[in-house]
Amino acid sequence: MPIEVRKPGLSTTVQDAGRTGYYDLGIPPSGALDQYSLRAANLLVGNPVGAAALECVYLGPQLVFTEPAVVAVAGAEMAPRVNGEGRPLWESFDVRAGDVLDFGYIKAGARAYLAVSGGIDVPEVLGSRSTYGLGALGGLEGRPLQEGDTLPLGAGDGTAGRSVPEDLRPALGKDNEVRVVMGLYDHRLTEAGRKTFLDTTWTLTPVADRIGFRYKGPALETVEREQPFGAGHDPSNIVDAPYPIGSIQVPGGVEPIILHRDAVSGGGYMMIATVISGDLDVVAQSAPNTRTRFIELDLDAALAARADHRRRVQRLHEALG
Repeated sequence: MPIEVRKPGLSTTVQDAGRTGYYDLGIPPSGALDQYSLRAANLLVGNPVGAAALECVYLGPQLVFTEPAVVAVAGAEMAPRVNGEGRPLWESFDVRAGDVLDFGYIKAGARAYLAVSGGIDVPEVLGSRSTYGLGALGGLEGRPLQEGDTLPLGAGDGTAGRSVPEDLRPALGKDNEVRVVMGLYDHRLTEAGRKTFLDTTWTLTPVADRIGFRYKGPALETVEREQPFGAGHDPSNIVDAPYPIGSIQVPGGVEPIILHRDAVSGGGYMMIATVISGDLDVVAQSAPNTRTRFIELDLDAALAARADHRRRVQRLHEALG
């Protein structure tokens, strides 16, 4: 029996671990912006770590369960409620047939992940149930939830009362450090421009969604040059090149944009740095007006940070069996 959507929330989509293998065709991976929180929520309810769940942005949905289930919410501090009674974050709990689940106001972070035992059983598209809004692919008709929708569930059993240890729950705040590897086009910045990028405390603007996160601060000085054939006239233009997920472009030398999991696969703006994979979750939980410093790592330090992140994920698996 399905879940009925009474209120959709601000922007609630079905997301799983993502859609791989099609980025060269212009189809991004999509999937949960905060992969760690998705994994934790699924482990709590006994699902495979990449099962489809709901990504709830800033304001959660109101859902009616038509059959018993075990659910868990991880990520942003957006406390779930069942029939008006609060339930814990980062812990699995039961819902019964006829129960109404909704959310309180968000207190920290930006995205909460609601996992249900059995997973959200929408059809797979190109190997994933994730919603890619720009391409109208996956999820529920390729779009955010709407009032009156129904969400089918897969078969699954979960156990209530399982919780993520406190030391494995991410800290959510209004001041972030995001680690980056500089390049591939940081040579387009002057030394002063490079220093400005790394020394500035940037403020996240309201333009922060699944495609990209735009920050405001001072302009970045670029090296003067004659534009190459095939590039545009903007000082940040390059001849078109692929964009890695997490790459940072600065159109016009102002307002850096971190490209996230629904971003286009290439274009004509210089990428001055790339966020390391483990810190993309930090970006995902940034709300407008979050203050962010970009911390430069060399490749050895970036690989060490990735290994640390993998060890933390392994500890999560061990804690939740």
